[in-house]
Amino acid sequence: MEYVTAVPHPRSEAAGPARSGRRSLALALLCGALGTAVTLLASRQRWSEGTATVAGGAFPLTAKGSDVTGVPAALAIVGLAALVAVFAVRRLGRLLVSALLALCGAGTVAAAVIGASDSSALDEQAAQATGDTAATVTTLTHTGWPYVAAVGGLLLLLAGLIALRHGRLWPAMSGRYERGTTRPRRSAPPVDPDRPEDLWKALDRGEDPTGA
Repeated sequence: MEYVTAVPHPRSEAAGPARSGRRSLALALLCGALGTAVTLLASRQRWSEGTATVAGGAFPLTAKGSDVTGVPAALAIVGLAALVAVFAVRRLGRLLVSALLALCGAGTVAAAVIGASDSSALDEQAAQATGDTAATVTTLTHTGWPYVAAVGGLLLLLAGLIALRHGRLWPAMSGRYERGTTRPRRSAPPVDPDRPEDLWKALDRGEDPTGA
């Protein structure tokens, strides 16, 4: 009895990396877009609150994430731009842009965690409310929004790591949009001197139908 060995088709072998590239691309885009949205949303929320003592009593103070630090929001926007730029570059450029995306995510996480315990924004407000530059806020409390911003940074970091790992499998911007590329011109069909319509078409193209 003869056994027939199945030979894998080249097209099926190439389908594996292509499918992996599409999945990683979709995951990176989802993480990047979601991470940016979460970070920007968290930066607009209240991160800390406290009170300042003035002549009339205690004065409530609050600080949003953008008051505490503008780093998470700025890095999130840069990271999203880097994710989009991945498709405009190739090879080494794509590797560098992917690394920039990962660094933006890591920086967002670090800035958000540091800002979670920061009181300088409220101290500045207390000094303005009391007219005393040495005044500080009392009964200081923090919300969970800085850690939400850190989660957004983690998503950006994940998008960057995925781009570093699978970016080589992703499509690039079409070459027809690149400068210096020209489309090959089609050669004109030969002119039949016995057909008047071919003679007129040749004249319209600026050619000599006689071939002289």
